[in-house]
Amino acid sequence: MSERIIRKLEMLEVDQLVDWAAAEGWNPGLDDAVAFRATDPDGFIGAFVDDEMVAGISAVAYGTTYGFIGLYICRKDMRGRGHGKAVWDAGMARLDGRIIGLDGVDEQFENYRRKGFAPAYRTIRFGGAFEHRLVENRTVNSVTPNLLPEVMAFDRRSFPETREPFLTHWLMPPHHACVATSDGAVTGYGVMRKCRSGWKIGGLSAVDDATAATLVQHLGSFAEGDVHIDVPAARQRFIDMLVDGGLRPGFETTRMYLGRPFPLPPELFGVTTLELG
Repeated sequence: MSERIIRKLEMLEVDQLVDWAAAEGWNPGLDDAVAFRATDPDGFIGAFVDDEMVAGISAVAYGTTYGFIGLYICRKDMRGRGHGKAVWDAGMARLDGRIIGLDGVDEQFENYRRKGFAPAYRTIRFGGAFEHRLVENRTVNSVTPNLLPEVMAFDRRSFPETREPFLTHWLMPPHHACVATSDGAVTGYGVMRKCRSGWKIGGLSAVDDATAATLVQHLGSFAEGDVHIDVPAARQRFIDMLVDGGLRPGFETTRMYLGRPFPLPPELFGVTTLELG
């Protein structure tokens, strides 16, 4: 076998890794790669053999204390040769000293637990087309550049660290981003993006179930096709509202942490992405 080289990925290679995620059935957004790499340009790592990428991972750093592992994929024809372990080790080394999060599918749960990750909470993906209204109409506004600082401050209530570089891209077109306010203060925000199949809502943060449902209903009005959202299983009242509206549960993941686990924030109703947290 030719020598394996481990290095950070350039933009086109991040695009390729996201395409691999689509081939695995993970249904990423059409514009995910640009926002992902802007979050942490050094946080995407690949294994290369004969100048071809054979495995990749994202190991994105947030602030000074937190990191997230995702997009952990080895090319199918190159599995069983240590390439996946090599990028895993490189990603973990890059985030050494931080609390590290990931969203693991059930098939990998025990594998991640053996590596020291502990479960924090379950997440269920709901999807489908809205058949009924979730709540009565409430005022929701689009996120505009002048609202970015307030929305970013609210996001900090549901995310372990600051993530301004990510949100600067995530909250702007072509994504649909909306914000709810009360007495001039932000009470919630949501983002929806076009995916390979349908649309995904995430993140979704709000002060209560009704505000979260208002944001989802507003975003869903822009969707042409099915809508998907990854909801913490503990949000039972909100889940009931989604089911009453016509969405149905699909696959589940588990948020896991290496290091001190973060409890489920009360404002979190929809995970931003399973790839970057």
